[in-house]
Amino acid sequence: MRLFASALLTLVLSGTALSSPVKAADLIDFWDKPQHGGNSFNRLPPDEAYFKALSGYGATWVRLSYDKWKPAKRDYLIGNADKYEGIPATDLKTLKETLDRAEKAGLKVVITPLSLPGMRWSQNNGNKFDGRIWQDRAWWAEAANFWRDLARELKDHPAVAGYNIVNEPAPEKQNGLAEHADGKAMQDWYAVKKGSASDLLAFYETVIAAIREVDPATPIMADAGWYAAADAFRYWPSGLSDQKVLYSFHMYEPYAATSAPNMRREKPYSYPGKVPFGKGEENWDKARVAAYLGQPVEWAKDKGIPLNRVVAGEFGCMRRWTGCKAYLEDVLTSLDKDALHWAFYSFREDSWDGMDYELGSKKVHWKYWDAIDAGTPDPVKRTETPEFEPIARRLAK
Repeated sequence: MRLFASALLTLVLSGTALSSPVKAADLIDFWDKPQHGGNSFNRLPPDEAYFKALSGYGATWVRLSYDKWKPAKRDYLIGNADKYEGIPATDLKTLKETLDRAEKAGLKVVITPLSLPGMRWSQNNGNKFDGRIWQDRAWWAEAANFWRDLARELKDHPAVAGYNIVNEPAPEKQNGLAEHADGKAMQDWYAVKKGSASDLLAFYETVIAAIREVDPATPIMADAGWYAAADAFRYWPSGLSDQKVLYSFHMYEPYAATSAPNMRREKPYSYPGKVPFGKGEENWDKARVAAYLGQPVEWAKDKGIPLNRVVAGEFGCMRRWTGCKAYLEDVLTSLDKDALHWAFYSFREDSWDGMDYELGSKKVHWKYWDAIDAGTPDPVKRTETPEFEPIARRLAK
């Protein structure tokens, strides 16, 4: 009995000592097989029906942004992007209640700020790009303090499966590197900027270290530069030092065709077809989409990063664009070929209908816009549509 009791005590003590590593392994294990979901960038905190509807399609996760929600102060959750002084209690309470609803619906959540101290999201900043954080490293300390505080609050919430440090960082913008520059130009730029406030990798390492002071378990999602472009990992000399990092890119290329401005053209760019891209014009079709999306895959392989740590955090096209369904099919075919995680943009967005595929290809009902003006819930009913079929079919699998 004494031997049994001693062994039992040793087992209990060992289990206690190892509880954190086991929890850490469990959280990253969620990402060991392909996870498919959607983005939530809504103006109101999503209700239980919202999350159940997404889960009902077969989604396993949601990338959740809160920056459109009504804040207690100037900026939601960070109080004020001009000076971080702690997380407002009412903002945090609403976020936790929203996470509870996602958990109840069986969805995992990746928390995704659009703003950080020294980097206010342009749509909350008079549509002006705010790149202070990429010009002065003093802002890094404030961003790290914010993330340390947030991780301390959320680390034990069962819905949380990741921290996406910041959505679509762009330290290269207005800073000497053209969008979609070739690989050598990107690498030459980084050689000059390494160690400066424009060093995205060093910024991530700083914030991750702060998170790990309070939370050793939760996986961390790191977007590529130039608004998370799929070709912007090319200047990263390696992955990040933390072993629980997910590397994320977004896919809206060729942007001249997939985006809202194309819909205002007298003759919109078509898909497949020739579209402006980079310094010139290219023919975009299934093969070109696959080649472009192959870049982060090849980068990961070259750096020894497993492909189950690579995520297409956003992708989409204007639902009323005639090429949208074919484009979504080709993007998803490429992503699934490499068994990548993905989240489509967007699910039942209540402030912009452009990529809400359940609305089909027709104009949205006027009640949608009235609800935005009134600050009330979106009343428009959604259904499966041909435009949503490429996504819904894969979620159902």
